[in-house]
Amino acid sequence: MSLDLLAALLVAVPLASAAVLLVLGRATDRWGHWLGVLASAASFVIGAVLALELLGRDAEARVLDVTLGRWFDAGQLAVDLGLRVDPLSITFVLLVTFVGTLIHVYSVAYMEHDASRRRFFAYLNLFVAAMLLLVLADSYLLLFVGWEGVGLASYLLIGFWNHNTAYAVAGKKAFVANRVGDIGLIVAMGLMLAATGSVGFTQVHAAAAGGAVSEGWLTAIGLMLLLAACGKSAQVPLQSWLGDAMAGPTPVSALIHAATMVTAGVYLVVRSAPVFDGAPTAQLVVVVVGAVTLVYGAVVGCAKDDLKKALAASTMSQIGYMMLAAGLGPVGYAYAIFHLVTHGFFKAGLFLGAGSVMHAMADSVDMRRFGGLARYLKVTVVTFGLGWLAILGVPPFAGFFSKDKIIEAAFVPVDGQPWRAWVFGAVTLLGAGVTAFYMSRLFFMTFFGRPRWDVPEEEARAATARAAGARTAGANASGAHASGAHAAGHHPHEAPALMRWPMIVLAAGSVALGLVLATTGFTTWLEPVTGHAEHEEPVLSVPVITTLTLLAVGAGLVLAYLRYVRDEVPVAAPAGSPLTRAARADLYQDAVNDAVLVGPGRALTGGLVVADRTAVDGAAVGVGRLAVGSGALARRVQTGLVRSYAATTLLGVVVLAGVVLALQA
Repeated sequence: MSLDLLAALLVAVPLASAAVLLVLGRATDRWGHWLGVLASAASFVIGAVLALELLGRDAEARVLDVTLGRWFDAGQLAVDLGLRVDPLSITFVLLVTFVGTLIHVYSVAYMEHDASRRRFFAYLNLFVAAMLLLVLADSYLLLFVGWEGVGLASYLLIGFWNHNTAYAVAGKKAFVANRVGDIGLIVAMGLMLAATGSVGFTQVHAAAAGGAVSEGWLTAIGLMLLLAACGKSAQVPLQSWLGDAMAGPTPVSALIHAATMVTAGVYLVVRSAPVFDGAPTAQLVVVVVGAVTLVYGAVVGCAKDDLKKALAASTMSQIGYMMLAAGLGPVGYAYAIFHLVTHGFFKAGLFLGAGSVMHAMADSVDMRRFGGLARYLKVTVVTFGLGWLAILGVPPFAGFFSKDKIIEAAFVPVDGQPWRAWVFGAVTLLGAGVTAFYMSRLFFMTFFGRPRWDVPEEEARAATARAAGARTAGANASGAHASGAHAAGHHPHEAPALMRWPMIVLAAGSVALGLVLATTGFTTWLEPVTGHAEHEEPVLSVPVITTLTLLAVGAGLVLAYLRYVRDEVPVAAPAGSPLTRAARADLYQDAVNDAVLVGPGRALTGGLVVADRTAVDGAAVGVGRLAVGSGALARRVQTGLVRSYAATTLLGVVVLAGVVLALQA
């Protein structure tokens, strides 16, 4: 089978499966979910075959452009329908299809009792197909088609249970926020056409690398690409949709956060490396956005009691690490993708673990109502715990090999500016410590401590009083009663096998994937796309950076242990400090959006409506009224009486005669 056909089938198979499930409808209810699983698995097998083909070639021959035919001609612009198979795209293909297939398998059991399971799998297949098109496209225009497909699929899946108004609104919020980012990609393509006459990767990147495009043009293009990336990857200032996206079924959260949507922005920046290499200002803005989002997500994660929203904040922060690395240029491109791949495994495992907890706790996501679940969910606590150690960056787990490389790269001076190394290096260290705290908080509150899921409200208030220091005998008696009451309502139980096995496989990746990729030359594999980075020494030695990182992680872990294992966790959330209250409200991101965008937007719209009614409609209505009035006046002389017409004619003759006589005189 030719490489062209294999590349086309990567996208065609899941897309065809989605079409079958949607067109045949209820006829596929009994087997449609397995068709969805098979389609995703088939794309993984095809991707693996293509990966082996690339591995058998020399590095310089690992970029294959597949032309499927002419897409359209518009004046002097001719765009082919083409795919690019290279180390970067195939890395994403393998991640999307492998992790996506595991999520499909998990969903068979998770959605077992949903009447619309067949439609759910159609949307999952559509999501996978759109993401594969996005990463395989050989032009920004075809990438945009996949980009919009991912946006559509996310809207359908986030709002899948749209009978709940809040869930439907969450899907709409994600859709609208991403459309704002899409404006950036559209404008970027317009600038590319103006500067290079093309939107193809080959032409645009060659012009950027060859000096045919000025730095000013490249900066403008880079900033617009960054705006697009912020929308898809939930980076500041377009991050507000990500927490609300947890409204969708948990497998959707895993797919969005681990393998598809939020990774698209990082892909776009790394794929556009020649553009950013020629635009140092745009690169610096990418680093700043990544650094701000890294801290933002970590701070928000510290205050969330909703299990899934805490993990969503974690994703935002980890994507911030990747974006920061991508902004560092050649020294960071490969590390951004390295961390993206390991994150895909441990974050998918964490989300699926969250789904297992929800399955055991009647869909509850309130961590303050958990505790002590480790004794009931033995497989879940082990797999979740391995993902937790991976995201913390504890050696030898996956995150240690990928995230620590980003921290080391952040300490490398750029363009002879050591201040950047100290500032961004310190931010990455801070992020590592805060990540250890909020992820340990999540892990401990869920699986350890006293069971809190059946504590009555009055006892919850007593628990809060104890946490504030009012440790009275009555409060202690209340706590003892709560400990014995936990089994009265909920009966936590482990998830079925179809949910457990994907978590086990992802946990294995959380343990070993980082070491495997680090020792098999993963960053070298990416060099045909990311370029070869000359080794530069960071401002601190690598052993010192590693030591500082592990100390920060250890400090965060110990602090979380003291707060959420040694001390009793209040069932009712205490008021907290102003920062805690702000973090619970996502640092008031929605309030800021309302003040900066929504409010002025409504005022502008209202003003335009008034102007339209008074000026535009007024002018149109005025012309109409003038015509009607003129007609009314003319109608008065059309009486239908012969004598009136004769009199009018006589009057006209007299006036005309008078005019003639006056002229002769």
